[in-house]
Amino acid sequence: MRGHDWINSMLPDELILEIFRNLDSKTSRDACALVCRRWLTLERLSRDTIRIGGSGSPDSLVNLIASRFVNVTNLYIDERLSGAHPFDSGRRGSVRQSTWLRLRLMAERFESYCLSDAGLAAVADGFTKLEKLTLIWCSNATNAGLTFVAQKCRSLKCLDLQGCYVGDQGLGAIGECCKQLEVLNLRFCEGLTDTGLVDLAIGCEKTLKSLGVAACAKITDVSLEAVGSHCRNLETLSLDSEYINNKGVIAVAKGCPLLKNLNLQCIMVTDEALTAVGRLCVLLESLALHSFQRFSDKSLCAIGKGCKKLKSLMLSDCYFLSDKGLEAVAAGCPELLRLEINGCHNISTYGLESIGRSCMHLRELALLYCQKVGDEALSEVGKGCKYLQALHLVDCSVIGDDAICSIAIGCKNLKKLHIRRCYEVGSKGIIAIGDNCKYLTDLSIRFCDRVGDEALVAIGNGCPLLRHLNVSGCHQIGDTGITAIARGCPQLTYLDVSVLQNLRDMALAEVGEGCPLLKDIVLSHCREITDVGLAHLVKRCKWLESCYMVYCPGVTAAGVATVISTCVNIKKVLIEKSKVSARTRRRAGSVISYLCVDL
Repeated sequence: MRGHDWINSMLPDELILEIFRNLDSKTSRDACALVCRRWLTLERLSRDTIRIGGSGSPDSLVNLIASRFVNVTNLYIDERLSGAHPFDSGRRGSVRQSTWLRLRLMAERFESYCLSDAGLAAVADGFTKLEKLTLIWCSNATNAGLTFVAQKCRSLKCLDLQGCYVGDQGLGAIGECCKQLEVLNLRFCEGLTDTGLVDLAIGCEKTLKSLGVAACAKITDVSLEAVGSHCRNLETLSLDSEYINNKGVIAVAKGCPLLKNLNLQCIMVTDEALTAVGRLCVLLESLALHSFQRFSDKSLCAIGKGCKKLKSLMLSDCYFLSDKGLEAVAAGCPELLRLEINGCHNISTYGLESIGRSCMHLRELALLYCQKVGDEALSEVGKGCKYLQALHLVDCSVIGDDAICSIAIGCKNLKKLHIRRCYEVGSKGIIAIGDNCKYLTDLSIRFCDRVGDEALVAIGNGCPLLRHLNVSGCHQIGDTGITAIARGCPQLTYLDVSVLQNLRDMALAEVGEGCPLLKDIVLSHCREITDVGLAHLVKRCKWLESCYMVYCPGVTAAGVATVISTCVNIKKVLIEKSKVSARTRRRAGSVISYLCVDL
């Protein structure tokens, strides 16, 4: 029968709810909610996650949302999400008010535009099924608001209080009431002391699995001793503190036998603590050490000897580590999948060669500011690490084409290659990647002056799955190379060609013709690009969401208007303010960002 509603008459609520839950796009869910009242009601019941800004009258917004979405289990409130606070300028007579009175009114209004304890009380009353609560930089929330949440949301499993000025009383209430809490993040919670964290460790001793503490000046070894004594199920610990010493880390190593992930940035911790970790944490899978200046190869030797299940190792600015420590890890941790070395100046080619010989299952390797690592290291990695999928090289001045060729020949499953300011890498290495790595999806070769068009021709011919390309600052690349990419890589979604002085409109026209899935493009500092090239680009790239084009002298207000009017999905355009007409500003002011603003 024409006009008969077969869907609503045939499908039960449970089936429609399941369909809504499987929609992966918020836009699609919102569209479904507009179909009819029944779908609106069911769509609201299907929502389990809500993300809102923490400013712009969030208290009233939370009240409104809580009455409509009763099955929410994941609530994310971030005070950084919203823009400027909408202060009213008032009528003309208000300019006669004293400066003091106007500042006072502004301060009172500002308070109403930040999440307060009243908002947290609304969260507690409206979202009693809450399992995950994230409060980012909600600085007006205090102990009282957190206590409301603790008392009403007893199913809470994950709590993130980054940048919230809550104190011991609120955290103690969480420990007393939320007996299912598993994950707790306390980054930049300056109001906390050992008292609050000790109370929480005692209250959640059976369930707490992950703890993060950073920039909490009043949290000391006392808290970690309590964690080690009570939280035997702890699996993840992240510490960034100048006030944590060996005593606290050793207490956790002794008391938490299930520890799998350890992230430390504690300048007072020495070899003694890391040796204890290597001896006691036999299940450790991930270790990240940042800015350690008081430990040596002795620590890594202990990790290599005791942590046989280690899969991920990150070493950042650890100046006293050398090849000896890395060799011990390679020999003792054959299951290593990910290695990142950043600014460890005493680690050289020999240390990386040992990784290549011993860690055959390595999937990702990142070398940043490693001036002593040469081609021989990556040659060994290419021979031994056949399953490597991602390689990151930043400011490695000794690494050149021979290293990249070895990786290309030996690691044919490579999917991601990022190279930045490695001036010895040229077209020869990238051509080898194109000839051998057909599964490559992400290529970034920024400011590599020796890479030219012939390299991108090889990539275009050999890497049809490429989705992400960044060739910013590669001055030898021009129309020929980008045209080859456009014709050979139809799945491209991201393209950064900024600072390419030889790129012209013809290449943009080819990109528009050959890459219809393109979502993001960066054209800044391309002096030869004009409005004509932009028009050809956006004619076919209907999915374009962002376009950065500052310092392009050939782009005018007409070109900006073309991008705005043609791309219905556009979300961000970065351009000089002088190139935006009044009409364009009225039509799409919310998506335009300016490089400079008037002061």
